Amino acid sequence: MRFDDPVSKYVEGIPNGDNITISELLKMRSGLYNYTSAPELGESLDHDPARVWTPRELLAIAFKRPTIFAPGKQYDYCNTNYVLLGLIAEKIQGAPLAKIFESRLFELLGMKHTLLPANTSNTIPEPYSHGYLYGSSSYALVDAPYPADLQAAARAGTLQPNDDTWQNPSYAFAAGGAISTADDLAIWMRMLVGGKLFDADYQRQWLESLEPQDPSKPLGQKYGYGISQIIFGSNSVYFHGGEMPGYNSFMGYDPVNDVTLIIWTSLTISLDGKPTANTIMLKMLDQIYTVSPLR
Repeated sequence: MRFDDPVSKYVEGIPNGDNITISELLKMRSGLYNYTSAPELGESLDHDPARVWTPRELLAIAFKRPTIFAPGKQYDYCNTNYVLLGLIAEKIQGAPLAKIFESRLFELLGMKHTLLPANTSNTIPEPYSHGYLYGSSSYALVDAPYPADLQAAARAGTLQPNDDTWQNPSYAFAAGGAISTADDLAIWMRMLVGGKLFDADYQRQWLESLEPQDPSKPLGQKYGYGISQIIFGSNSVYFHGGEMPGYNSFMGYDPVNDVTLIIWTSLTISLDGKPTANTIMLKMLDQIYTVSPLR
């Protein structure tokens, strides 16, 4: 599989599919509608949290809506891209994505406590933390700010957060449905960024794929083939985050200084509307590095 292969040869039904490449999917430049932004998904999670979703059902949410820009022309983080990539992997390998992850990634790297659960499973291996979110699941799915009345009620103690621990994660699929531990994620980031997972050619392509998310800020945060980069002086931190109703996460690695940072939080969005793990990450990295883009 090449990064420039057209996606439509693997998956049917994509609007303007002939013009979308795997490279554009990986770099979030497909222009496809992000299915997790759809109101009906948030409503379903609120009223039927145990529902089992198939990848095709998730794609149907996206495909019934128009694309938001022409492929390759802009940047927009899009979970639809990851669902497509998961199906492409299954098509090429002839196996379920959970088996592919286990044999090609988790087992190879010694990540003994990491899995992509069956789509019918609502359970989490013990020990685990309960995950919470104020109000509807939609606030986590689209990072929408809390309305003033919700913030006031939560601060006054008259509104408690929902316990979203038992939502069925099948709606995340390849976009972030895996379960792991902090130790395993530290292994993952060190092996991935340190060049222990890809061969030299793919590692070069992976690192060279990074582009500014905002073209007007060439020194700002970059995104490439499923990885972000933030620069603190001469130091680069390669990272990714993840969230679902109840949880927020950050995992990053600085290969030059051998700094690994894993942050998990059990409240997705704080009352001031910010992703909790990402907020902690910025504050911690601002203390670790002398030269910071945040000052």
